[in-house]
Amino acid sequence: MENKTIARNLRLLSQLMELHNENPFKIKSVANAAFKVDKLPYAVQGKSLEEIAQIDGLGKSISSKVWELLETGTMADLKDIIAETPEGIVEMLGIKGIGPKKIGVIWKDLGIENIGELYYACNENRLIEAKGFGLKTQDEIKKIIEFRMAGQGKFLYAHAESLVNTLYSELAVWLNAISGEPLLGIAGEYRRCMEIIEDVPFLIGADQIAEIQDKIASFETIAFEEQADGSYAATATSGLKVQLHLVQKEDFYLNWFKLTGNEQHVNEVLALAGNGPFEDEQAIYKAAGLAFVAPELREGLNEVELAKENKLPELITYEDLKGSLHNHSTWSDGVHTLEQMAIYCKDNLKMEYFGICDHSKSAFYANGLNEQRLYAQHQEIDALNAKLAPFKIFKGIESDILNDGSLDYSDDILKTFDFVVASVHSNLRMDEEKATARLIKAIENPYTTILGHPTGRLLLSRKGYPIDFAKVIDACAANQVVIEINANPLRLDLDWRWHRYALEKGVLLSINPDAHRMEGFYDMHYGTLIGRKGSLTAAQCLNAMSLQDISEYFSNKK
Repeated sequence: MENKTIARNLRLLSQLMELHNENPFKIKSVANAAFKVDKLPYAVQGKSLEEIAQIDGLGKSISSKVWELLETGTMADLKDIIAETPEGIVEMLGIKGIGPKKIGVIWKDLGIENIGELYYACNENRLIEAKGFGLKTQDEIKKIIEFRMAGQGKFLYAHAESLVNTLYSELAVWLNAISGEPLLGIAGEYRRCMEIIEDVPFLIGADQIAEIQDKIASFETIAFEEQADGSYAATATSGLKVQLHLVQKEDFYLNWFKLTGNEQHVNEVLALAGNGPFEDEQAIYKAAGLAFVAPELREGLNEVELAKENKLPELITYEDLKGSLHNHSTWSDGVHTLEQMAIYCKDNLKMEYFGICDHSKSAFYANGLNEQRLYAQHQEIDALNAKLAPFKIFKGIESDILNDGSLDYSDDILKTFDFVVASVHSNLRMDEEKATARLIKAIENPYTTILGHPTGRLLLSRKGYPIDFAKVIDACAANQVVIEINANPLRLDLDWRWHRYALEKGVLLSINPDAHRMEGFYDMHYGTLIGRKGSLTAAQCLNAMSLQDISEYFSNKK
């Protein structure tokens, strides 16, 4: 059991305790324990009860609950309090923006016991007179529920990846026992590296289709059921829908191509190439008189036109990245120390440089750095740079963009950094005009190097604040400000659909993990995939620069 699962159970227990008006001190203790467990740099699983009791913030009572959870998969206290709570109320606690206090009013004062009833009540304006509510709060809750409804049956690419890779490997092993060396491929949105996946099609090409059909029931990983069209479908335990298509081996590449691309892309290419058969996908594009189009780009935009003119970009790869920028440490809200993060970047990732961007002083919620603590951090960086040379730690900051677009340090402080990531973290409800003006003012600050997660979106959870993308990108071009591709799978912000516009305007992009722990560095994998969808090349990516080149870039920017 992972620490996050333990923390999630403790957090739910604290929320339910608050909902049932239990002892405030106990509620606070459980909530604090959830926070502490989530931030631990090591796994709780495998520790003895005595070792768990020594963890800061747990103590004897809560450590016994954690031990019970690890041993039995549940906690009696949590099980009992869930039994006293309507199922729909527990589900409501999973909605961001509605805390236990408001849910208590919804349940006990308004008699609403599930999300469907709550949405109906919003439409009927029943919430506006309730204690602690109003028209604005009601509208926000309605939007949150609508967004949640839209997200049902959808999965982040990163959350689907492990299952898809496992399923592919096990299908490959299973097919090895079948004669004729069948072909196997993954297609659809997943192969195109879409940030959100609704289903995953697999394709098998074989000479002996009947043999596979006879044996498909023996595949134990997931239970496929035959459909009316001859394909097979299954639903993983996570809820992800999986399709399995069987075709003759000679038709494999044509069908793989058809199942992969956006409908417009497929139609445009096959109108030129015909229907084969084809020995591989490259042969399809060759028959169409086109350069090969990578799966990520097959979205029915202008990729076919570019392929005709042999002007497709050479897409960036993870191996092109030379450093990691926008990372956090224990100086603010990170899990690992500055030294641990830097050494991991150097030794495990074999990077040339590391940019630390702990939170700025306005981010009190994240232990943001005031001027005195900044000075101490910079001293530590100087010492580490002497120790780790030629590897370089760049002095950065994630400076909060305030409501008026200004950054939350004076120029005298801002000029001490090698680079500045400017990000919005508060007041996410501005209208498009105000939000755009706010970002543009921050972009025009001469010390802003990178615009961080430009819309603040959280995929399948929170829409980003509305901005005029073209105006923001134009401002970045005019002020030589880099735009971040925040590689956290929940963000992937800037949206890939705006990458091409930014690149055409000469704006550099930076694949930043926003890592708060060492494992977070690996999110650059997802940032690279989404950068490829947006046509990003290594030459247009800030952190694909060598140490020498990026040092010169930062120096010239200052």
